[in-house]
Amino acid sequence: MRMHLPLATALRACSLLAGLAVAVPAVAATCPSLLDKTFRSLDSGKSENLCRYAGKVILVVNTASHCGFSPQEKGLQHLQAEYGPQGFVVLGFPSNDFFQEFSNPQRIVAYSQATYGVQFPLFDPSHVHGSDANPLFAQLIRESGTSPKWNFYKYLISRDGKVVAAYSSLTSPDDKDLNAKIRTLLAQHP
Repeated sequence: MRMHLPLATALRACSLLAGLAVAVPAVAATCPSLLDKTFRSLDSGKSENLCRYAGKVILVVNTASHCGFSPQEKGLQHLQAEYGPQGFVVLGFPSNDFFQEFSNPQRIVAYSQATYGVQFPLFDPSHVHGSDANPLFAQLIRESGTSPKWNFYKYLISRDGKVVAAYSSLTSPDDKDLNAKIRTLLAQHP
């Protein structure tokens, strides 16, 4: 059975579709190449393109549940709570590259939430250094000139998607220099 739409309805539908075709490239053009990558969220289980964080100040961290530095997750959550309303986000990338992470992704997120109150985004476990590094970390390494030496290595990214600094595992989330840099970046607009 063939349906006929009134001409005005058909024209509105075409206009809407044309508008969507124009809007999609505009969104892609505003996403920095560093963020134009997709990972599966541990919380929702759905694929998530990091372009959704474009325009925010981002702290990317490789996490591990059994690491001596894992209490930093509580401090990272504090950063998220304090600066999130101003346009900041922590992105956690669990990794077993240093042999200190659960093999079950659901255990990772459950442990982080129950133990440290983590609410910032966590993504599927992946490699964060070497030739097997996930695409985000491979680019972070290239742009910063430094690779994670251990768990809880941190990369700070400006609102325009540029790597601003890399911090070792020894830099805690409450480090005054790290916090000052975050506040400075939050005050800048792309």
